Amino acid sequence: MKRFLMAASASAILIASPVAAQTGSPGTGNPAGMTPGTQAAPGVPAPRETNPSDRTFVQQATLGGLAEIELGKLAAQKGHSDQVRQFGQRMVKDHGEANDRLSRLAKEAGIAQPDALDPSHKDMQDRLSKMSGAAFDDAYIRGQVGDHQLTAQLFEYEIASGQDEALKRFATETLPIILEHLQMAKDIQAQIAGQALQASAAPGTAEPRSGTNPR
Repeated sequence: MKRFLMAASASAILIASPVAAQTGSPGTGNPAGMTPGTQAAPGVPAPRETNPSDRTFVQQATLGGLAEIELGKLAAQKGHSDQVRQFGQRMVKDHGEANDRLSRLAKEAGIAQPDALDPSHKDMQDRLSKMSGAAFDDAYIRGQVGDHQLTAQLFEYEIASGQDEALKRFATETLPIILEHLQMAKDIQAQIAGQALQASAAPGTAEPRSGTNPR
């Protein structure tokens, strides 16, 4: 399910990365292909200088964090199960703290951040706000699995391709939390699927056993 801008931006970076890697060549003093004017010494980035990967990371990580907070608030209020409500509360807490830290780093690096949901997540917020019960839980958690998979990819790319050491450190320290969220969402999704299966096999819905003649 294509659900937020991160996928497109991350894909664009991955496609462009071979080109970036070729911008440096032996004897140029820029073997890492760094953005011109951002080196303190040949091949060494100046303190707090950013490259395109850093700037894309800040933009997309901010959008993802905003979405997790807003959708988490909905889940905490409207979740049908305790697991979904507790997961929503966890998203608000963890992503709120991560967003605060990222905002400080972005300000120090001079990178502007978005301050509103992207259209895809705004649409999801509107749809979820009109849902309730088990249908809400299923739609919310399915979205969370997809979002956290994309977020993990984005953080991994920043770790590998970013230039700003503070942003790379933030990505490195936050990625385990993202992966924990992903596993939590997968576990809840499996529980929801199991509950639906049990409900479909409840007394009165089972097929007659072979060899019997239902009256």
